[in-house]
Amino acid sequence: MADQRRTFGPVVLTGIVGSGLVALAGSKPWAAPDGTAGSTLVDKTGGHVPLASALALVALAGWGVVLVTRGRVRRAVAVLVAVVSAGLVATVVLGRPSALDSARRATVDLGEAVSGAHVTGWWWVAVPVSVVALVAAVAAVRWCGSWPEMGRRYDAPVAAGTSADLATMDEGDLWRAIDQGRDPTDPDAH
Repeated sequence: MADQRRTFGPVVLTGIVGSGLVALAGSKPWAAPDGTAGSTLVDKTGGHVPLASALALVALAGWGVVLVTRGRVRRAVAVLVAVVSAGLVATVVLGRPSALDSARRATVDLGEAVSGAHVTGWWWVAVPVSVVALVAAVAAVRWCGSWPEMGRRYDAPVAAGTSADLATMDEGDLWRAIDQGRDPTDPDAH
């Protein structure tokens, strides 16, 4: 159990870095046309796969939620991040031919479509990093139950009679209590 608690920092950091790098790589073109000196780029979006960047940003947001939640919510979000990361790996692998086709269609070479395109380095970055993000997400699902949680002192105080007392007070009573230096949400003040 103590060894699994030590995995919290490395797993979350790996997931954040992996998702962030895939988001960066997804915003760059994954393919470029094999043009000649006379070729003209017609469509600047050629070679892009925007779904990869979108999924990576969702995974990145999920890692932020994993940091601040606990219990079942943390596990549910970790499962969601794992599913999104699996979709991210699939998008990266299946997005290569789409990016190549897009790069070919985006360029004309002296009036004729360019027949060739090549994969850029950004796709090569996205492949291993998306797998790393998936591995981190699966590890989070496996170990998140033993990870440390934020202290409960940061949670809003909840008392049994507080909501009922607040429901019976009108707006004027609330403001008068605040003006008198009392906290109307404090159960000990009533």
